[in-house]
Amino acid sequence: MTEFSLSYRGSEAQDHLLDFYDASKALVGFQRSLALTVHLALNGEIITQAPSLKGARVLVGPPVAGSWEIVATVLGGISAASLAPKDSVLGHFTRSLYDYVLKATLGIDVDFEKTIRQQFAEQCAQKGITEEKLDSLIEKTEPAIVEMHRPIVWSQSARRARVFFGRDGDKLVGPSLTPATYEHATRTKKLTKPEKFDGLISSYNANTFKGRIYLVDAKRPVPFELAEKARDTQSIRKITSSLRSNALDRLTSRRNYNADITMNAFRHESSTGRLKSIFVVEVSPFDLT
Repeated sequence: MTEFSLSYRGSEAQDHLLDFYDASKALVGFQRSLALTVHLALNGEIITQAPSLKGARVLVGPPVAGSWEIVATVLGGISAASLAPKDSVLGHFTRSLYDYVLKATLGIDVDFEKTIRQQFAEQCAQKGITEEKLDSLIEKTEPAIVEMHRPIVWSQSARRARVFFGRDGDKLVGPSLTPATYEHATRTKKLTKPEKFDGLISSYNANTFKGRIYLVDAKRPVPFELAEKARDTQSIRKITSSLRSNALDRLTSRRNYNADITMNAFRHESSTGRLKSIFVVEVSPFDLT
């Protein structure tokens, strides 16, 4: 087994108390962010729902006596032999992935080549883990990591929190969770000049005019929303045509990652420059020239 600990300090947490609702939301966020990271480390795949975790389970015991600290234990396909925290390559790989995700989400610049690929070249090659996949994992886990801040920024029943690898206070994972890291995680910069984004539509909701486009350059799907001026019949027809082609390719197992649509859109970025979503003002067929 391996363990990750989430520890809250300050305010009521010093007296071993947290706001009940905020604590429950924070623990769901902790479990979800861990489950998605463990699944990537094990299977090399991105999932969107924690119950889809394959090959392992994330279990929880009672809070650690004398503090407000919760320990998440990973069991299952990741056995004691394969993910022991002290000497397992896979265990340290999982820790490094989670550390990368927390740092990138909470405003610390990280270098995939130096922090992950150089240290775990074999694991990255075996699982097909790329910087683009980690960007996708960050996008999926960001709301969960934001929820881990609830006792700090909503009820203020704690002042800060830390994640540890195992129960060893020296093995930190990511930065401290504080009001400042919450600000980083929730802040979105909206660039004022539109850019062209080439890709294919992977989902679209006709009621909300929102969806996701797989961007060829970024090699990952990104959420989009249509501006009022882009909600015309021709634009919707191009979007649904791209979605239909993509769906048929999936049905026939002929995955096509060649762009068939171009969106002129404004970037929405995180505080560290990671693309979070795009706001679309024009839709056109992809022009190879």
